[in-house]
Amino acid sequence: MILDQNLLLSAGAAALLAATFLFGGSFHPLSAVLRDRRSMISFAAGMSSAYVFVHVLPELSEARRTLAESIATRYQGMAVYLLALVGFLCFYGLEHLNARIRDGDRERQEERAYQIHLAGFAAYAALVSYLLVRNLEETPLTLAAYVLAMTGHFLAVDHSLREEHGAAFDRIGRFALAGMCIIGWGAGVAIAVPPFVSSLLLAFISGAVIMNSAVMELPSDKDGRFWPFVIGGLSYAVLLIPLA
Repeated sequence: MILDQNLLLSAGAAALLAATFLFGGSFHPLSAVLRDRRSMISFAAGMSSAYVFVHVLPELSEARRTLAESIATRYQGMAVYLLALVGFLCFYGLEHLNARIRDGDRERQEERAYQIHLAGFAAYAALVSYLLVRNLEETPLTLAAYVLAMTGHFLAVDHSLREEHGAAFDRIGRFALAGMCIIGWGAGVAIAVPPFVSSLLLAFISGAVIMNSAVMELPSDKDGRFWPFVIGGLSYAVLLIPLA
């Protein structure tokens, strides 16, 4: 049974993630320090990457033990890491497919690419929100760390989709992704899964976060900012060390 306090905290967190998509185009929480919006996006991408490397990957070691205790197979030791790889490859494939589709008849192909892109990130938003309720660790502090990292990550996702799809995303896409945040949280409240399934979902999300953060920052046409990305990653890593 989920405690009422945790339920309220996770509901507020889901609303915050949804608001990130609804108002991401005008939301600039670091304007006093980073006046360039693109630098803020790079800072947020660095934060989410730090969360995965400093907090989630060590947590996956515990998830690996949980899985080994639940499923007795030859490969249970590496299954968690394989799911992280699958998450990475799924979103690499989504970006690759999006690029290939856009090479054809421009108007029709852009619409198709947008629909596929939006569907992939809708599932992603729902999974991230599901883990607000069904994460391996359910304390207010670890929830806050997860929410802060994912809010920054969703700001970067919102910026990338808004930049790539323009008015189509602003008209419908942002509402769809915000709605999936609420649906994912609702599924977490209604549908309980064994701890080893949560560990597999967390592994998949960690691989996806690494891939999406890299896609938003590394290619030259994305116009990433090196130092804000590095500073965001290192500063959030320092904040996460006490949670280790």
